[in-house]
Amino acid sequence: MPKSSKEQIDIDEKKIIIELQINSKENIDVIAKRCGFSRQKVWRIIKRLEKNKTIWGYSAVIDKDKLNIKRYIMLIKRSSAPAAEAIRKIIDLTAHKMGLEIGVDVESSSYLHGEYDWMIIFTTSDIKNAKRFNEVINREYYNVISDIVIMEDIFSVKKCGQVNPEVHKLKEFIS
Repeated sequence: MPKSSKEQIDIDEKKIIIELQINSKENIDVIAKRCGFSRQKVWRIIKRLEKNKTIWGYSAVIDKDKLNIKRYIMLIKRSSAPAAEAIRKIIDLTAHKMGLEIGVDVESSSYLHGEYDWMIIFTTSDIKNAKRFNEVINREYYNVISDIVIMEDIFSVKKCGQVNPEVHKLKEFIS
């Protein structure tokens, strides 16, 4: 099979993506060595993945406890009302902007298939702010929401592809 076949390109890209998910700050020479590629090939593939938006960002994984913040998961169930305006607001990041005004940082916002239709993962200082964010969301999208559930993330074992270096502390949480 020729080196430039679509299948081989996909395999090469996946190898590099896996390495970037392990540590996106890793030196290109190290990634090249692990993948068995030249430095130039790795650089070209990464640039292509960024250009075609396969890779659409890099992020630091933080220890929320060291920053004295809490992480919450909000699940939202849609009503049967038309949602065109709500979808426009979601695309415009309206909830994200309103969250920032009250000290809430939205980490992730996803459209779901299942019992709930939307998931927002956010951080803030305490449950009081999480409840305020819940009120903001309810007020902004009142006509298209039938239910909201908020859960606190007590301990992340793995986040953004990274195993928590303090995973041994989970025993403290469950004992």
